[in-house]
Amino acid sequence: DIGVLISGPTIMRFGSDEMKKEWLPRMAKGEIRFWLAYSEPNAGSDLASIETSAVEDGDDLVINGQKTWSSGAHISDYAWMSVRTDPAATPHKGISLAIVDNRSKGVTIRPLINICGFHSFNEVFFDDVRIPKKNVVGEMNRGWYYLMAALDFERLAVAIGSFRRTFEELLRYCKETRHNGQTVSSDPLIQDKLAELAIEIEVAYMFFWQTAWMLERGLLPDTEASVLKLFTTELSQRLASIGATVIGPYAELERGSKLAPLGGRVCTGYLDCISALVGAGTSEIQRNIIAMRGLGLPWS
Repeated sequence: DIGVLISGPTIMRFGSDEMKKEWLPRMAKGEIRFWLAYSEPNAGSDLASIETSAVEDGDDLVINGQKTWSSGAHISDYAWMSVRTDPAATPHKGISLAIVDNRSKGVTIRPLINICGFHSFNEVFFDDVRIPKKNVVGEMNRGWYYLMAALDFERLAVAIGSFRRTFEELLRYCKETRHNGQTVSSDPLIQDKLAELAIEIEVAYMFFWQTAWMLERGLLPDTEASVLKLFTTELSQRLASIGATVIGPYAELERGSKLAPLGGRVCTGYLDCISALVGAGTSEIQRNIIAMRGLGLPWS
C-alpha cells in the first residue's frame, strides 16, 4: 500500500502537524489508497525533468500536465504527486510534492495494458485541476528532497516472502518431475542453480531485516534501501530465468492453463520482472547511489 509504505512515512518526516492529523489516521485505517504520480512521458529516471505544472491561484494550486506508468491509479483515491511549482528555478529546486484527489474535476485516467496482459499501468491527464495549498507536503519548492526520501521508502517495499515461496515450489517441482526416468533435481547443473538461488534468497532476507532494524530505530536507510532494491529486483530476474530454464517450454504457459507448472507464475514473473528493474530507479541508478552515498565516491 503506497499510503502506508511511502506517503505516510514521508508525511511523518516532513508534513505539517495539520497534514499529519488529516492524512495519517486514514492511511493507517486503510480508508484511502494512493498511487505514485512521478513519471511523465519525458521524465522517468531523471525526475528533475518533470513538466507537470502547479500554478498558485489564491489558496489553490492549478495543475496541468500528464503522468504515465501510473500503477494502480484506476483503483486508488489520491495521487502522491510531484509537480513543478517554480519554472524559473533550477530543475531540482522548483519541484513540490502534493496530494491530489482522483475525483477532482479535470483528472482523466486511461488504461495501459502491461506486457503480462494486466491492467496495472495508466496514463493520467490533469487539465486545470485545482487542489488546496494545504495538500502540499512540507515546504513549497522543496519537493525534490522529499521525493528522495519517499523513493528510499519505496525501495524498501519488497515482497520478500514471494521469493521463498516461488523457490520452494520450484524445488518441489524439480524433486517430483521426471525426465527420461530421472528426476529433474538429479541434474548436477540444476542442483548448482538451485543452490545458488537458495543462498541469494537468504542474503536478500538479511538485507531486508537490516533495513527493518534501521527503521525501528528511527534511521533512514538511504544506501541500504538501494542495496535491497537492487539485489532483490535482480534476484527476481534470476529466479524467473532459472525457473524458465528448469521447467523448459511449459514455463511459457500462462496463468489459467491446466498444464502450467507453478500456476503459470514463472511465465508471469519472467515478463513482470523487467519492470521491477526500472521502478523506483533503474539498477544503474541504484549502483550510482551506492557508489556515491555509500562509498563516498565522486559524482561523475
